[in-house]
Amino acid sequence: MSELIISVSGLRGKVGATLTAELATEFARGFGTFLGGGKVIVGRDSRPSGAMLAHAVMAGLASTGCDPVDIGLAATPTTALLVRQLGAAGGVVITASHNPAEWNGVKLIHRDGRVLNSDESERVQSIFESKKFTACRWDAVGKPSRHGDPHAAHLARVQAVVDAEAIRRRVFHVVLDSNHGVGGILGSRLLTSLGCRVTALGGSPDGAFEHPPEPLPENLRSLCQAVRERQAQIGFALDPDADRLAIVDETGKPIGEENTITLVADHLLARTHGLVAVNLSTTRAIDDVAERHKSKCERTAVGEANVVELMLKKKTVVGGEGNGGVIMPNVVYVRDSFVAMALVLETMAQEDVTISQLVRRLPKYFMIKEKLDVNLAKLSSTMRKLPSKFREAKANLADGVRLDWPDRWAHVRASNTEPIARIITEATTEAAARELADEVRKILRPAIVRPRGPAAKKARVASRKPAAGKKGRR
Repeated sequence: MSELIISVSGLRGKVGATLTAELATEFARGFGTFLGGGKVIVGRDSRPSGAMLAHAVMAGLASTGCDPVDIGLAATPTTALLVRQLGAAGGVVITASHNPAEWNGVKLIHRDGRVLNSDESERVQSIFESKKFTACRWDAVGKPSRHGDPHAAHLARVQAVVDAEAIRRRVFHVVLDSNHGVGGILGSRLLTSLGCRVTALGGSPDGAFEHPPEPLPENLRSLCQAVRERQAQIGFALDPDADRLAIVDETGKPIGEENTITLVADHLLARTHGLVAVNLSTTRAIDDVAERHKSKCERTAVGEANVVELMLKKKTVVGGEGNGGVIMPNVVYVRDSFVAMALVLETMAQEDVTISQLVRRLPKYFMIKEKLDVNLAKLSSTMRKLPSKFREAKANLADGVRLDWPDRWAHVRASNTEPIARIITEATTEAAARELADEVRKILRPAIVRPRGPAAKKARVASRKPAAGKKGRR
């Protein structure tokens, strides 16, 4: 991964190396110039570098005439919600999402309480790169201020969209793994307000991550163990800025990130028929769930901003992504782990079922995700061969190439930030999903520099085996 990333998601880098206070100030000056003044909400996750970068960002904003409002430790959805509630011109979240602790970043929020779209991000980046910043006179610089309780408004909004009393009557025992991220603050407060008995793992928001911060199944071993040992009814895991939610069932088994949005959509569409918006890489189970409830699923290019853009154009019941992201239009237009937790608990409470029972009634698919190091110049022409090689599949070229069959699908796309290709396949059996991934990888071979994942492991093992008739060197 490049050690400085400037993309539609904002700025991200290693603190003290590629990401410095000076760079954060200049990036904030670019955003302030783009906004043209006004109030800007500034929140941060719990990384040790967050306070330093927040001060740098607020200085940059104030220099362009914006009035920065420091809300301190706050999740990305909380910051975005306050942008709307306080009528701000925009917002900034100091976070590197699921990157390791030495990373940090600057995520930008639109006045609508959503992440910037690609056009808006490009305009900010262009200003940043040109260094053509607004420079205010001494008597026109912005006036910094602080906001008392950034979490109260978010708490109230989430409570208002669920049957809080039904949840309280069940007195669920929940294990919450916030991994020393910022989500533990509002997460524990919300669950307690819903009458849950909360066991907190990594509850202190100091950024001292106890395990890799991305909430993937392999990183949730301590949560799984705690759920089993304490006989909890569910376990929740948040990423550092709390916009993604992973779930562990009452047996201590991770249910998979893809099932977060699927569970929520199944619950909401049962009471309100309508449209669900997800990206092209999200599980097909969401289409089946929508069809079950006489509703529809529409897909966009990968990226939260693209999903939200569709949600703003059309009336949607819910949106999200298969990485554990749930977007509720009547709460806030960014991924929100807090409303996702509340909706899952509401489902369990209203239907008097366990989380494993809910998962068992979802459509069953197996997904394979791979990364391949590629020559980007060759990748585009190689990907174009896929539709002709799989003529029986329906092709979607909105973002890379997605191929659909009745019982399986594949999605291949180039990363926006790394010289890699992502291959995602899904089928009704694991063997079929792996076979499809192998077929796609073979076609992409001319563009591959070095395979990763299962393919890489096989290649390394093969390379260590002595050729027939020869002895291997020690």
